[in-house]
Amino acid sequence: MKRSERQIADLLEPTVTALELELWGVEHISQGRHSVLRIYIDSPDGISIEDCERVSRQVSGILDVEDPIAGEYTLEVSSPGADRRLFTLAQFEQYVGSEVGIRLRTPVEGRRKLKGRLTEVTGNEVAVEVDGTVYRCPFDAIEKANLVF
Repeated sequence: MKRSERQIADLLEPTVTALELELWGVEHISQGRHSVLRIYIDSPDGISIEDCERVSRQVSGILDVEDPIAGEYTLEVSSPGADRRLFTLAQFEQYVGSEVGIRLRTPVEGRRKLKGRLTEVTGNEVAVEVDGTVYRCPFDAIEKANLVF
């Protein structure tokens, strides 16, 4: 997660938690003058449209007051879905044994894209087995990771 996304997540997490939901992650995609702020929420019981509406109403006020994003943006609130993006080491730990797709900022053993089984999370490192070879990726080198559904 980018630093700006982490700051927005830190700003919104208490509000989402107060609604008895989990803030799964935040994604800010710049598109010129306009951008999209995507907030992913989760719950053991699943996420309903009403949950998304409640979070949207609550966080809109906070975002208007704190103004963490310059310019115009569209706010989207949704469930992370079956092919959910992984934002934190704790989320990676939760899905050890699952298939993941990872895009790296910097290559690991000459590769920037990995698709395979998440075998372990140790310290600040994620291990992925691809075709019998285990690649150890520093968490900070991961640009984006998703479960493969």
